[in-house]
Amino acid sequence: MFKTLTLASIYELQGHKEEALSIYQEILKKDPDNFEAKQAMKRLRIHKKFGNVNENAKKMFMQAKSGSEELKNFERWLMQWN
Repeated sequence: MFKTLTLASIYELQGHKEEALSIYQEILKKDPDNFEAKQAMKRLRIHKKFGNVNENAKKMFMQAKSGSEELKNFERWLMQWN
């Protein structure tokens, strides 16, 4: 199988982050100056580091009651990231 930027990108878009990361690493072994692969690696590492933050925020949102303090806190949190 040809491990290309396109294949890695498809894996990434489909949520298969580890597979994409593996392909980007292989690309960088062959071409250490590949800018796109370097950028993708950075993006995936950040996602990996903060991936649970999004899951926790989603749980908070789903459990929050309309007009509640929890919902207000969640909205403030969202505003910080925009």
